[in-house]
Amino acid sequence: MRVVQTIDALKEAKKKLAGSIGFVPTMGALHKGHLSLIQQAKQENDHVIVSVFVNPTQFLEGEDLESYPRKEEADKKICELAGVDILFMPSSDQMYEKDELKIAAPAIRGYILEGERRPGHFDGMLQVVMKLLNLSGAQKAYFGKKDAQQLVLIMQMVKTYFMNVQIVPCEIVRDEDGLALSSRNVYLSEEEKSRALSLSKSLKRATKCIMSGELDTKTIKNKMLEVLKETDRVEYVAIVDREFNNLKQIELGNTIILVAARVGKPRLIDNLWI
Repeated sequence: MRVVQTIDALKEAKKKLAGSIGFVPTMGALHKGHLSLIQQAKQENDHVIVSVFVNPTQFLEGEDLESYPRKEEADKKICELAGVDILFMPSSDQMYEKDELKIAAPAIRGYILEGERRPGHFDGMLQVVMKLLNLSGAQKAYFGKKDAQQLVLIMQMVKTYFMNVQIVPCEIVRDEDGLALSSRNVYLSEEEKSRALSLSKSLKRATKCIMSGELDTKTIKNKMLEVLKETDRVEYVAIVDREFNNLKQIELGNTIILVAARVGKPRLIDNLWI
């Protein structure tokens, strides 16, 4: 595995790769969720490139940019053991210019749910993802379904700008208790982790409702909110189609149920694709 920190070094390292490339962009502090993306990329491509970059433009003022978990040496070891070909770990100076050209999230889908609570977040996310996709030269790029709104916006960006890369959605990875894996889970105390399980439990409640024939989204939301009382603050429960339009009735094969809540310090999200 080659570890590179500059764009020039990445370009040189890529010259030695023959065949298809799968790309996994991350912000580091790698866990089993990231590892599942890397493993799928390895199965479907001749080579795998992983990036680790804590992107400053997608953090809002007062968010955890400075304290965001950073485990560079552990990340290197995980990637090496996973058979990654190139690990790209750039600095902000490598990724951004002083007078930077901007990319804006769509006016509607970029400013609802996560976008409403974190205005400007998706602008910065799309900006860095476009850069990384272009730098990787990958035929396929792998993103987790846990960040559902992010995933949909990235797919829209690729379509809008005619980018020659396939975005591969990957299933959410959970711990043995059902908590969706996240680098920010390290912030949780044992007591908070127990209460954080209410997010996945609320989605299980929704599943149970749907399996029993209940398709009214208002009813399902109310059932979920009963479970989410264990959190410190529910930010939203949303039931939308794949285009992020609100639904009155569950549409099988075209529905995403999303939840965001505060538990202690972390802000947690989870979802279910129906």
